[in-house]
Amino acid sequence: MKKAFLLLCTLLLVLGSLLPLAGYRLAKAVLGEAAASSEVPASSALPAPGGSLPGTDTGSPETAAFTGDAEVFLIEDQSTGEVQQVPRRDYLIGAVAAEMPLSWPDEALKAQAVAAHSYVLYCRDHATAANGAWLSADPARRQGYLTDAVLHSYWGTRYDANHVRLSALVDSVLTQVLCYEGAPAGTSYFAISNGRTEASENVWGASLPYLVAVDSSTDLQADHYEVTLTLSSAQVQAALAAQGLTPDAAAPEQWFSSPTRTASGYVARLSVCGVERSGAFLRKALGLRSTDFTIRYESGQFYITTHGYGHGVGLSQWGAKAFAEQGLSYDAILAHYFPGTTLCG
Repeated sequence: MKKAFLLLCTLLLVLGSLLPLAGYRLAKAVLGEAAASSEVPASSALPAPGGSLPGTDTGSPETAAFTGDAEVFLIEDQSTGEVQQVPRRDYLIGAVAAEMPLSWPDEALKAQAVAAHSYVLYCRDHATAANGAWLSADPARRQGYLTDAVLHSYWGTRYDANHVRLSALVDSVLTQVLCYEGAPAGTSYFAISNGRTEASENVWGASLPYLVAVDSSTDLQADHYEVTLTLSSAQVQAALAAQGLTPDAAAPEQWFSSPTRTASGYVARLSVCGVERSGAFLRKALGLRSTDFTIRYESGQFYITTHGYGHGVGLSQWGAKAFAEQGLSYDAILAHYFPGTTLCG
């Protein structure tokens, strides 16, 4: 059971998508207390290009003191089941390499490094696995973080140049952690939003004050922002039956109702074969890229169009790229996606 729990955590962390990136642990921790790549106040929008941008000084930002870091992270390798002691620097280099292309701006990569650092410490503080692992990853499949051996294979002849650049960026933020009320924040991340991030309670059932909906409208320009998946009625029927539902083969056009949506536009609930289910349920059942989807049935085929990629909670990686291209520093990017947090270290 606990191994399955670690697997869920990893899926949430890595893909942002397939319910990547760790929401179960995030939700479990909060509920317990309260009863791509290639997830400021909620009303704030991205600054207009060419306008006055906050946080454009890429020097060292002010940070609060933090004494809860670790030199070694305990990561379960999904391929072997072994808990590995991964040095902090190695983990952060591998995590950023797994999550973002190195062609992206420095400030986006640094924001990703701090988010990955903060998130793994959050997992440590809420870990329950019997083997002591904080979370799990699968470097062999390039999920979670990449080992140095995998990076050699992945980068090939570009290894030396890529490693020098990424190491320097990670070193510049190596001790920095995003905190909320003095503790590491659960800084989840994902690939692309639908133009607005999602509040954590709408995905994992637990509310965290810094995981709220914020504007990420430049995601509308992301590669593969809108994708249409075509499935036959037989394929959809099989997928729904695998989830315990009983689709009426004679009336596939009636399998799905019009959905209700969250304030950010993601599907909250809909009727599936006469049973009310969440958007996350259907996303998982059909392998959809996000829970912002529309469904059209025509001549034996379902056309399902999605917007964005991932669970939608926390840092939009594409949004971080867009912010960085506008001139924002990594700390300003993090402040936007995790309002109310403090940079510590």
